[in-house]
Amino acid sequence: MPDSADNETEESHGRRAQLRERNRLTLIEATLDCVAEIGFARTSVSTIIDRAGLSRGMIHLHFNGKDGLMDAAVQHASDLYYQNLYMLLEKVRPSAWPQERIEAVIRSDLSETILNQNNVRIWYAFRGEARERQSIRSFSDTRDDRLRGLLFQAFLTITRASDAHDPAQIARDATHGTLAILEGMWADYLIHPDAFDRNEACRIIFRFLSALFPQHFDLRGAIADPH
Repeated sequence: MPDSADNETEESHGRRAQLRERNRLTLIEATLDCVAEIGFARTSVSTIIDRAGLSRGMIHLHFNGKDGLMDAAVQHASDLYYQNLYMLLEKVRPSAWPQERIEAVIRSDLSETILNQNNVRIWYAFRGEARERQSIRSFSDTRDDRLRGLLFQAFLTITRASDAHDPAQIARDATHGTLAILEGMWADYLIHPDAFDRNEACRIIFRFLSALFPQHFDLRGAIADPH
Protein backbone atom coordinates (compact mmCIF):
# COMPACT_ATOMS: atom_id res chain seq x y z
CA MET A 1 0.00 0.00 0.00
CA PRO A 2 1.24 3.53 -0.73
CA ASP A 3 2.66 5.37 2.24
CA SER A 4 0.37 8.09 3.64
CA ALA A 5 3.30 10.51 3.52
CA ASP A 6 3.58 9.91 -0.24
CA ASN A 7 -0.12 10.67 -0.65
CA GLU A 8 0.27 13.90 1.32
CA THR A 9 3.25 14.85 -0.84
CA GLU A 10 1.28 14.26 -4.05
CA GLU A 11 -1.67 16.25 -2.72
CA SER A 12 0.67 19.03 -1.65
CA HIS A 13 2.26 19.14 -5.11
CA GLY A 14 -1.19 19.20 -6.67
CA ARG A 15 -2.31 22.09 -4.50
CA ARG A 16 0.85 24.04 -5.27
CA ALA A 17 0.40 23.45 -9.01
CA GLN A 18 -3.21 24.67 -8.80
CA LEU A 19 -2.10 27.74 -6.87
CA ARG A 20 0.60 28.52 -9.43
CA GLU A 21 -1.86 28.23 -12.30
CA ARG A 22 -4.42 30.35 -10.45
CA ASN A 23 -1.83 33.05 -9.77
CA ARG A 24 -0.69 32.92 -13.39
CA LEU A 25 -4.23 33.35 -14.67
CA THR A 26 -4.92 36.11 -12.15
CA LEU A 27 -1.95 38.10 -13.46
CA ILE A 28 -3.03 37.62 -17.07
CA GLU A 29 -6.61 38.70 -16.36
CA ALA A 30 -5.40 41.69 -14.34
CA THR A 31 -3.17 42.70 -17.26
CA LEU A 32 -6.03 42.52 -19.74
CA ASP A 33 -8.29 44.53 -17.41
CA CYS A 34 -5.62 47.22 -17.05
CA VAL A 35 -4.99 47.36 -20.80
CA ALA A 36 -8.74 47.75 -21.39
CA GLU A 37 -9.11 50.51 -18.80
CA ILE A 38 -5.94 52.61 -19.16
CA GLY A 39 -4.26 51.40 -22.35
CA PHE A 40 -1.09 49.51 -23.11
CA ALA A 41 1.42 52.28 -22.43
CA ARG A 42 0.04 53.14 -18.99
CA THR A 43 -0.21 49.52 -17.88
CA SER A 44 2.78 49.07 -15.59
CA VAL A 45 3.96 46.30 -13.32
CA SER A 46 2.63 48.34 -10.39
CA THR A 47 -0.87 48.68 -11.85
CA ILE A 48 -0.95 44.98 -12.67
CA ILE A 49 0.06 43.74 -9.23
CA ASP A 50 -2.28 46.22 -7.55
CA ARG A 51 -5.16 44.85 -9.62
CA ALA A 52 -4.10 41.22 -9.13
CA GLY A 53 -3.34 41.53 -5.43
CA LEU A 54 -0.08 39.63 -5.89
CA SER A 55 3.58 40.44 -5.35
CA ARG A 56 5.86 41.90 -8.01
CA GLY A 57 8.01 38.78 -7.85
CA MET A 58 5.12 36.69 -9.17
CA ILE A 59 5.46 38.33 -12.59
CA HIS A 60 9.11 37.32 -12.81
CA LEU A 61 8.37 33.85 -11.45
CA HIS A 62 5.66 33.07 -14.00
CA PHE A 63 6.57 35.24 -16.99
CA ASN A 64 10.17 36.36 -16.64
CA GLY A 65 9.09 40.00 -16.58
CA LYS A 66 6.48 42.39 -17.97
CA ASP A 67 7.17 41.62 -21.65
CA GLY A 68 6.56 37.93 -21.09
CA LEU A 69 3.35 38.73 -19.22
CA MET A 70 2.11 40.94 -22.06
CA ASP A 71 2.84 38.18 -24.57
CA ALA A 72 0.95 35.68 -22.43
CA ALA A 73 -1.96 38.09 -22.04
CA VAL A 74 -2.44 38.66 -25.77
CA GLN A 75 -2.17 34.91 -26.40
CA HIS A 76 -4.80 34.30 -23.72
CA ALA A 77 -7.13 36.84 -25.35
CA SER A 78 -6.62 35.09 -28.69
CA ASP A 79 -7.33 31.70 -27.12
CA LEU A 80 -10.62 33.00 -25.71
CA TYR A 81 -11.61 34.24 -29.18
CA TYR A 82 -11.02 30.81 -30.71
CA GLN A 83 -12.69 28.97 -27.85
CA ASN A 84 -15.90 30.84 -28.60
CA LEU A 85 -15.52 30.27 -32.35
CA TYR A 86 -14.84 26.55 -32.02
CA MET A 87 -17.77 26.18 -29.64
CA LEU A 88 -20.07 27.56 -32.35
CA LEU A 89 -18.41 25.47 -35.03
CA GLU A 90 -19.00 22.33 -32.97
CA LYS A 91 -22.73 23.00 -33.28
CA VAL A 92 -22.41 22.91 -37.06
CA ARG A 93 -22.86 19.40 -38.43
CA PRO A 94 -19.63 17.80 -39.75
CA SER A 95 -21.42 17.28 -43.07
CA ALA A 96 -22.75 20.86 -43.13
CA TRP A 97 -22.43 23.05 -46.18
CA PRO A 98 -19.31 25.27 -46.10
CA GLN A 99 -21.43 28.42 -45.97
CA GLU A 100 -22.72 27.32 -42.55
CA ARG A 101 -19.15 27.36 -41.22
CA ILE A 102 -18.64 30.83 -42.67
CA GLU A 103 -21.83 32.01 -40.96
CA ALA A 104 -20.56 30.60 -37.65
CA VAL A 105 -17.34 32.62 -38.00
CA ILE A 106 -19.29 35.83 -38.65
CA ARG A 107 -21.76 35.31 -35.84
CA SER A 108 -18.99 34.43 -33.40
CA ASP A 109 -16.96 37.51 -34.33
CA LEU A 110 -19.97 39.80 -33.85
CA SER A 111 -21.34 38.09 -30.74
CA GLU A 112 -21.61 39.89 -27.40
CA THR A 113 -19.13 37.40 -25.96
CA ILE A 114 -16.44 38.55 -28.39
CA LEU A 115 -17.44 42.00 -29.61
CA ASN A 116 -17.81 44.01 -26.42
CA GLN A 117 -16.24 47.20 -25.11
CA ASN A 118 -13.68 45.40 -22.97
CA ASN A 119 -12.42 43.16 -25.79
CA VAL A 120 -12.41 45.94 -28.38
CA ARG A 121 -10.28 48.16 -26.15
CA ILE A 122 -7.90 45.29 -25.46
CA TRP A 123 -7.45 44.37 -29.12
CA TYR A 124 -6.96 47.90 -30.37
CA ALA A 125 -4.49 48.59 -27.57
CA PHE A 126 -2.47 45.51 -28.50
CA ARG A 127 -2.63 46.29 -32.19
CA GLY A 128 -1.11 49.66 -31.43
CA GLU A 129 1.97 47.75 -30.25
CA ALA A 130 1.91 45.09 -32.96
CA ARG A 131 4.19 47.00 -35.32
CA GLU A 132 7.02 46.91 -32.80
CA ARG A 133 6.40 43.49 -31.24
CA GLN A 134 6.25 40.38 -33.40
CA SER A 135 5.05 38.34 -30.44
CA ILE A 136 1.99 40.59 -30.13
CA ARG A 137 1.45 40.90 -33.87
CA SER A 138 1.25 37.13 -34.30
CA PHE A 139 -1.82 36.98 -32.03
CA SER A 140 -3.57 40.22 -33.08
CA ASP A 141 -3.31 40.03 -36.86
CA THR A 142 -6.58 40.11 -38.81
CA ARG A 143 -4.82 37.85 -41.31
CA ASP A 144 -4.32 35.20 -38.66
CA ASP A 145 -3.64 31.90 -40.43
CA ARG A 146 -6.25 29.95 -38.48
CA LEU A 147 -9.10 32.33 -39.19
CA ARG A 148 -8.05 33.10 -42.74
CA GLY A 149 -7.47 29.41 -43.48
CA LEU A 150 -10.86 28.40 -42.13
CA LEU A 151 -12.67 30.98 -44.27
CA PHE A 152 -10.55 30.35 -47.35
CA GLN A 153 -11.15 26.60 -47.34
CA ALA A 154 -14.89 27.11 -46.97
CA PHE A 155 -15.01 29.66 -49.78
CA LEU A 156 -12.80 27.46 -51.94
CA THR A 157 -15.23 24.56 -51.56
CA ILE A 158 -18.06 26.84 -52.66
CA THR A 159 -16.24 28.24 -55.68
CA ARG A 160 -15.04 24.83 -56.84
CA ALA A 161 -18.55 23.43 -56.64
CA SER A 162 -19.84 26.27 -58.81
CA ASP A 163 -17.23 25.66 -61.51
CA ALA A 164 -16.07 29.27 -61.21
CA HIS A 165 -13.09 30.49 -63.19
CA ASP A 166 -10.01 30.68 -60.93
CA PRO A 167 -11.79 29.49 -57.77
CA ALA A 168 -8.71 30.05 -55.59
CA GLN A 169 -8.57 33.74 -56.46
CA ILE A 170 -12.28 34.19 -55.84
CA ALA A 171 -11.93 32.39 -52.51
CA ARG A 172 -9.01 34.64 -51.52
CA ASP A 173 -10.95 37.77 -52.45
CA ALA A 174 -14.02 36.59 -50.53
CA THR A 175 -11.86 35.76 -47.50
CA HIS A 176 -10.09 39.12 -47.40
CA GLY A 177 -13.32 40.97 -48.14
CA THR A 178 -15.14 39.24 -45.29
CA LEU A 179 -12.29 39.91 -42.86
CA ALA A 180 -12.11 43.56 -43.97
CA ILE A 181 -15.82 44.07 -43.36
CA LEU A 182 -15.60 42.40 -39.96
CA GLU A 183 -12.68 44.66 -39.10
CA GLY A 184 -14.77 47.65 -40.15
CA MET A 185 -17.58 46.49 -37.88
CA TRP A 186 -15.17 46.36 -34.94
CA ALA A 187 -13.99 49.90 -35.72
CA ASP A 188 -17.60 51.09 -35.90
CA TYR A 189 -18.35 49.43 -32.56
CA LEU A 190 -15.25 51.04 -31.01
CA ILE A 191 -16.46 54.52 -31.94
CA HIS A 192 -20.23 54.00 -31.63
CA PRO A 193 -20.84 51.18 -29.13
CA ASP A 194 -24.29 52.42 -28.09
CA ALA A 195 -25.56 52.78 -31.66
CA PHE A 196 -24.07 49.55 -32.97
CA ASP A 197 -26.62 47.00 -34.18
CA ARG A 198 -25.33 43.42 -34.35
CA ASN A 199 -28.20 42.17 -36.48
CA GLU A 200 -27.66 44.97 -38.97
CA ALA A 201 -23.93 44.23 -39.04
CA CYS A 202 -24.62 40.56 -39.83
CA ARG A 203 -27.13 41.52 -42.52
CA ILE A 204 -24.62 43.83 -44.22
CA ILE A 205 -22.00 41.08 -44.36
CA PHE A 206 -24.50 38.53 -45.64
CA ARG A 207 -25.62 41.00 -48.31
CA PHE A 208 -22.01 41.19 -49.50
CA LEU A 209 -21.74 37.39 -49.52
CA SER A 210 -25.12 36.89 -51.19
CA ALA A 211 -23.99 39.16 -54.03
CA LEU A 212 -20.93 36.93 -54.53
CA PHE A 213 -22.64 33.59 -53.88
CA PRO A 214 -26.43 33.99 -54.29
CA GLN A 215 -27.04 30.25 -54.14
CA HIS A 216 -25.29 29.98 -50.77
CA PHE A 217 -26.23 33.12 -48.80
CA ASP A 218 -29.16 35.45 -48.35
CA LEU A 219 -29.63 38.39 -45.97
CA ARG A 220 -30.33 36.00 -43.09
CA GLY A 221 -27.14 34.01 -43.47
CA ALA A 222 -26.27 30.66 -44.97
CA ILE A 223 -28.69 28.86 -47.28
CA ALA A 224 -28.41 25.35 -45.90
CA ASP A 225 -29.22 23.63 -49.16
CA PRO A 226 -28.17 25.62 -52.23
CA HIS A 227 -29.87 23.21 -54.66
